[in-house]
Amino acid sequence: MPLKGSQTEKNLITAFANETVGRTRYEFFAKTARKEGYVQISDVFQETADQEKAHASRLYKFLEGGGSLEINITLPAGGNGTTEENLRDAAGGEAHEHSDMYPEFAKTAREEGFEEIASVFDHIIIAEKQHDKRFTELADNIKADRVFKRDKPIKWRCRNCGYIHEGTEAVDECPACAHPQAHFEELAENW
Repeated sequence: MPLKGSQTEKNLITAFANETVGRTRYEFFAKTARKEGYVQISDVFQETADQEKAHASRLYKFLEGGGSLEINITLPAGGNGTTEENLRDAAGGEAHEHSDMYPEFAKTAREEGFEEIASVFDHIIIAEKQHDKRFTELADNIKADRVFKRDKPIKWRCRNCGYIHEGTEAVDECPACAHPQAHFEELAENW
């Protein structure tokens, strides 16, 4: 079966549109997070936006022949809320993609004989699950006032200069570079 005119072709352009819109929304959400003093979360939104672009690029390469294709899709038309609201909104979108949209698209691609496309959908599901998990946990941290506080002392790293502070809270201002608390995150030594 040729890709042109198949349901898989429509699913590819639908997925491409979803990933592209997601990317743009995450860039908006990144600006909001930065304004609210969540530099790490802003960077997570931007990193995820870049990953959504990578998904869109991979899917777009399967489309052949150019031209236009009419599809009927529902896209988010909401505004930009608080960072916590945006994280929950983003997590919901990622959950839809990894639980409903991509599994169905992979199934259809297999039924139509497009195993490579199905495999790409399956692998994007793995990334979308991680996006969902990360957004949910970051939203939970905001709700529990745990972005810059912990119950037990930990090491906090200034994202601007690398200064390390140990305590239950990130310092209000970095003593090394004078950047505000917004630039601190839990030190990750995952190398």
